[in-house]
Amino acid sequence: MRKAIESQSFSWDLVRSFLAVLDHGSLLGAARVLKTSQPTVGRQITELESQLGSVLFERTGRGLNPTAAALALADTARSMELGAMQLAQQATGAQLNVQGSVRISASQPVACALLPPVLAQMRQDMPQVQFEIVSSNQFSNLLRREADIAIRMARPEQASLVAKKIGEVRLGVYAHRDYLQRRGTPTAPADLLEHALIGDDAIDVIRRGFQQMGYDVPKEIFAVRSDDLIVQWQAVRAGVGIGFLAEYVARNDPDLVHLLPDLNIPPLPMWLAVHREIRTSPRIRKVYDALATALQRIL
Repeated sequence: MRKAIESQSFSWDLVRSFLAVLDHGSLLGAARVLKTSQPTVGRQITELESQLGSVLFERTGRGLNPTAAALALADTARSMELGAMQLAQQATGAQLNVQGSVRISASQPVACALLPPVLAQMRQDMPQVQFEIVSSNQFSNLLRREADIAIRMARPEQASLVAKKIGEVRLGVYAHRDYLQRRGTPTAPADLLEHALIGDDAIDVIRRGFQQMGYDVPKEIFAVRSDDLIVQWQAVRAGVGIGFLAEYVARNDPDLVHLLPDLNIPPLPMWLAVHREIRTSPRIRKVYDALATALQRIL
């Protein structure tokens, strides 16, 4: 489907109608948003389906349901929409005068270790913008406007949100040099079970990782348990034991040693999400682009 849309020439009106129907679930809802007539939107959807040779929506008594072909097309269509909006903003000079507040939601490690240098640069580039940081491991609800932009470790599924994967967070096993001098350095995954470990309490992510390696470990194996990632980080820095940290958190601390570098820990994807109506704001769009560029470079 993506090859099809890239190899043909489509009217932007067709794509715009497709996205409106996708987001609002009916021809009438799309027509209201686009300020046009319901028959016009219907003709445009029919034309797009004809050009693609695929059915994009199933007609039901309650509206239109997207088919698998429509969902496969959605990301490419949203990229086209973003490009069109950015082009319009640049043409009108709308990005030259940005001021006001932008609320950014991020997990605690991202907010504490990754964002500060990015914020410092953005404040120099956008001195009239204030930043509100929601530091929480819980997903802020963009649909309820609890944040303008969210940095997430999972892709949001809501059709009205736009998400961009900006990189992957590599994870590793780390310990303070003082701890290793006292207890020795593990050279194999099984050696970790003989050490003081720092891990999760309720969410059990690290225990599941041990199970995937073939070790069914009890909760009590962890000398310190906390679902607060900052607590885990600081416990490792204090020499309490061995922990599992994001590389961006540990790499700037010369006293932390990366253990078992060949251990295959799946990286976590990082996504930048924004509500598709909010992103038309020049202020939020500029912050969104700056965040994407800076975080991609750091990761």
